[in-house]
Amino acid sequence: MHGMDQGRSPKGNTETAGGLTTAGPETLPKREIATLLAIMQALRTPGTGCPWDLKQDFSTIAPYTLEEAYEVLDAIERNQMDDLCEELGDLLLQVVYHAQMAREADHFEFGDVVEAITTKMVRRHPHVFGDEAARAAGVEKGFWESAKDAERAGTDKQRQRVLDNIPATLPALTRALKLQTRAARVGFDWPDISMVMDKLLEEAQELAEARCSLPVNKQAEEFGDLLFVMVNLGRHLGLDAEDSLRKANLKFTRRFNYIEDKLEVENRTVEEASLDEMDAIWNEIRKSEKSGG
Repeated sequence: MHGMDQGRSPKGNTETAGGLTTAGPETLPKREIATLLAIMQALRTPGTGCPWDLKQDFSTIAPYTLEEAYEVLDAIERNQMDDLCEELGDLLLQVVYHAQMAREADHFEFGDVVEAITTKMVRRHPHVFGDEAARAAGVEKGFWESAKDAERAGTDKQRQRVLDNIPATLPALTRALKLQTRAARVGFDWPDISMVMDKLLEEAQELAEARCSLPVNKQAEEFGDLLFVMVNLGRHLGLDAEDSLRKANLKFTRRFNYIEDKLEVENRTVEEASLDEMDAIWNEIRKSEKSGG
């Protein structure tokens, strides 16, 4: 990116967008990050770039960034390495996209992003990159959080309260886990898992009572309390609620697809089948999976 004039096409790209040239970024080595940076700059160059790309800003691109991160996760869950390679490229494009827009506004550029994370990773791993004494000492429990707190000291990100700096935009289950983990570090936690189980039963009973006597907003509140305790139970069991629910979603999808496939063999659809019929097929695949079939 350095050396490329802001607001103009990359060096040598003299034709308008829509016709690839022999001198534009598309001719550069495809395995080099500099090529991707040049392509993104070309897409964002007024007059010759892509109209859609030129209209975007940080807020409009942010949903795509989140979506691509989830698609990376999906490829990992499916153990599809070819898909993972492609999805990681899509996610990398999001980083390049944001860096290009930041460069245009004179905030920072891609090199600054790389430098920041490189510096941070070295700083947060003294047991790997430090002197002999630091490497011999290893890493202490809680070091990562302590290092982050030290980095934030004296900045706008400095934590004033225990639960500060846990992003509100995280998936709700993930954020619940982070809130609970942070509170547990200062001793606000159940000392025994049996107490979590008791709380779970209590919240389930409160939800049952709310369903019969309280308005919908209060039922939603009790339902949220039950979910929050479920996350806490998972934490005490060493399980991640987000990951567990994601796997449950995959299992439900797999089993429901089996119902559709089984009915299709009979030239029928799920709309045509009764609940009892679908339930019987569900139990069939459930039993097969549990027996290792």
